[in-house]
Order: sequence, then C-alpha cells, then structure tokens
Amino acid sequence: MRGRLALLALVTTAAWVLLLTLLFNVLLSGRLRADADDLLRTRAEAAASTVQVLPGGTLRIAEPADDSALDTDIWIYQGARAVERPNTRRSLQRQADALAGRGSGFATAAGVRWYALPLPGPGGRRAGTVVTAVGLSSYHRTLTSALAGSIVLAVLLLLGVYAVTRAVVGRALRPVAEMTRQAADWSGHDLGRRFGVGRRPAELSSLAARLDELLDRLAVVLRHEQQWSAELSHELRAPLSRIVAEADWLYRRPRPAEGRRAALDVIRSAADEMQQICETLLAEARNRSTRLPGRCHLAEFAADLSARWPSAAPRLRVETGDGELTVGAPPEIVQRTLAPLLDNARRYAATTVVVRFEPGVSIVVSDDGAGISEAARDHVFEPGYRAEPGDGHRGAGLGLALARRLARSAGGDLVLDGHSTFVLRLPPG
Repeated sequence: MRGRLALLALVTTAAWVLLLTLLFNVLLSGRLRADADDLLRTRAEAAASTVQVLPGGTLRIAEPADDSALDTDIWIYQGARAVERPNTRRSLQRQADALAGRGSGFATAAGVRWYALPLPGPGGRRAGTVVTAVGLSSYHRTLTSALAGSIVLAVLLLLGVYAVTRAVVGRALRPVAEMTRQAADWSGHDLGRRFGVGRRPAELSSLAARLDELLDRLAVVLRHEQQWSAELSHELRAPLSRIVAEADWLYRRPRPAEGRRAALDVIRSAADEMQQICETLLAEARNRSTRLPGRCHLAEFAADLSARWPSAAPRLRVETGDGELTVGAPPEIVQRTLAPLLDNARRYAATTVVVRFEPGVSIVVSDDGAGISEAARDHVFEPGYRAEPGDGHRGAGLGLALARRLARSAGGDLVLDGHSTFVLRLPPG
C-alpha cells in the first residue's frame, strides 16, 4: 500500500510538473520572440530616423558619427533597390530583397527573424523600406538551456516527492500495521483485549473502534460456536450411549429373537434421533450463514400439515386467518421449528391440537392437555431441560431450545403464551 500511494503521488506530481514545464517553456518561447521583435522594431525605427525623404521621393541618408550599430543587418531600400546594405551573406541579401518588395511586417526564415518598416513618401506613397534581421540561435540556446534545466529540476523534484511520500506514508501506516497485528494476535489468544479509547488521530481512533467491533463479533461467533458444539455433543451423547449399550449387550450376551428385535429398534430409534439432531443444528447453521433466507407460503404448509397428520393421534384442527401468510424463511426451517411443537402437542393433548396461522405472521400451536406447570415455565426453553423426566418419553430436552434457536436465526422468535400455547413469530416474506 505504501508503494502504491507513493506511486500515485509520483504520477500525480509528474503530470502536474509536466504541465507546468510545458507552460513555462511555451511562455518563455513567446517572451523571447517578443523580445526579438522589439529589438527588430527598435533598430528599424532608429535606422528610419536617419533617412530623409526628399520631395521627389529620393532618399537621403544622414550618416551618424558612430553608425556601427545601425550597419548591423540593416537594409535601406528605395523602391526595390538597396541604397544601404550590410556586408553579409548572399542568402540574407536575397531574403531582404524579397521582404522589401513584399511589404511590411515580421517573417522568419532559416533561423533568422526579419522585420520590414515602410518609409512614407510624398502623397502617402511608399518611398522606401527599412529591413532589419536578427539571428535566433542565441534565443534557441536560451530555450534549450531552460528546457534542459526544467527537466532536470522536474526529475529531482519527482525523486524527492517519491522518497518523501513513501517515508511519510510508511510512518503514517506504521500504527495501522501495529494495530492490525495486535488485533490478529488477540483474536487468536485473548479475545477479551480491546484497543479502547486512547490518544490517537481521528482516523486511527475510528480504525480502533472498528477493530474493537470486529473483535466483539469474533468473540460472539466463538461463543456461539462453542455453545453449538456443546449442545450438539450434549444431545448426541444420550442416543449414542443407548446405541453403544444395546450393541454391547447384543455382543456379550445371547438374546432371543424378540429381545434382539427390541434392541435393534432401540438402536434404530437412537440413530434416527441423532440424525434429526444433526439435521436441525446444521439447518440452523446454514440459515444463519446465508443472506437470502428464502420464502414460504403458510397456506400450502397448512394443507400439507393436515394431510400428514397421523390418524391415531389426537384430532388436528387447522385454522387459517385472512391476510398475507407468506413468511421470509425457507420451508425446511419452518418445518423443523414447528416439528417439536407439534410433537409435544400430540404427546400431551387430551383430544385436540389446534394450529392457527395468523397474519402478521404467527403460528399458534395449542392443545387441550394439562399444560406446562408454573415451575417449568421459566426453564422450558433451556437446552437439556425436561419438565417431566419420568413420563416415559426418551426425548433429550433439546426440541424447544432448538426450535427457538431456529426461529431467531430466521429473524423471528418462539414464546410460551399461557400453559399449553406456543406462539411462533416469523418475519413476513
């Protein structure tokens, strides 16, 4: 990250320096050209001040005492004929002749800047022309030197910016790396440690708060997984013990056919119980880790429930209220949450079990049995708790606890209303 930030700063500075360098050289080039034009115009006007136009249009040149400056690359023409010219190269002479016959103004050719100044004669006619020239080589050298200097300065500036940015970013990120290392170490060895509120810059204080939240979540997840593992181990221990005991009994002592069949039934029943426990807990874990909870139409669920209800069980009455009965939970979660409630109602009902689907969305399960005692009401959802251990039922006391866990993992809840009525609330879909 430090290298990327330093590179980003380098690229941004390079673009800005390149723009400034180009702008500086363009402005310098324009300034040097303007200086050359001012020099040509001044020399042409100085030469024109020595020329007198006679009434007949003839030019008379007054020679000053020291005219060496005026004789440098200055031509004076009467019409197209040069009456005053310097001793110079023929190529310059041809260019001066062409410029004198063409008119007035500036021109550039072969590294030389030219200027033609017309001399007015009688009647406003043009009597002659003063032509001046200056070589641009010195100006080009100045431009080249300025460009080379600006490039060297830009390179040094970019190297300095990169080094300083890398050092500053590294220094700024050092506390972040240290905090990250501490958070990783604490998450593996000491989940109780936190950064807390300290004397830090605002950005690092915000980072510390976010890392504390992350550690809190990790601690919650770890406690949840430990609880999940403990519940799974606790609930599997009882049926597994029955399987081991029955298998050991069959192995060590011969038993009649009916005894072996009963032992195998016990083993099969315990295995089915273990499978149900595993599937329920795994379904809860999958539902907790997914972002899309799914949907379920309770009207279809009610019809399926009536069709599957055992004929030998107490009578089932299904009531479906008016309104929206679509919940935001997958059908398997609703089914596994409702299964322990229906099992308990079927087991303890005297004659009738009532399942009422209410808009809102709630599922109310009640029966006409004796109900849960006042002493057991506060413990009915505790894992492993059984209100009547001697009722002949081989349950492990996990059904209602798992049902509430599944309901809450789907965004709902399961509560006891009265002595024999359970209310399952689910999020609308």
